Amino acid sequence: MKVEKILYPTDFSEAGQHALPLATSLARDMGATLIIAHVEEPPVAYGGGEMYYGVEPPNHEEQRANLDAVTPTDPGVPCVHKLLIGDPAEAIVQLADADHVDLIVMGTHGRTGLSRLLMGSVAEAVVRRAPCPVLTVKQSAAVPAGLA
Repeated sequence: MKVEKILYPTDFSEAGQHALPLATSLARDMGATLIIAHVEEPPVAYGGGEMYYGVEPPNHEEQRANLDAVTPTDPGVPCVHKLLIGDPAEAIVQLADADHVDLIVMGTHGRTGLSRLLMGSVAEAVVRRAPCPVLTVKQSAAVPAGLA
């Protein structure tokens, strides 16, 4: 399997960060470019009329700075940063398709049962709809010493 582009989507959470060393080592070993992406979710409004309650939109500059701060664990791995807006799972799948990504490496929160049912799973939706293989890394998973 020829891998030229690896997509590492991040939500800046600790669970998501666990996949970065693995994504970096795979990109290094395969000579691939690492695409580091974050998806801003558009603000949601609750209620209407006098009861309107708008959620503060995300600070675009702050999100960009946070994204640019995410770098491969090996500085020799080439990378590009992409800041997207929309539904996270849909945006990740669309980016993978548009950029002809060969592999997605992403963290998962490892929720089960009721919390998964209520919260949903971005990783699960990406796995189901991605145009390429998806490697998910659970938060509790440790990267073997030789891969970091």
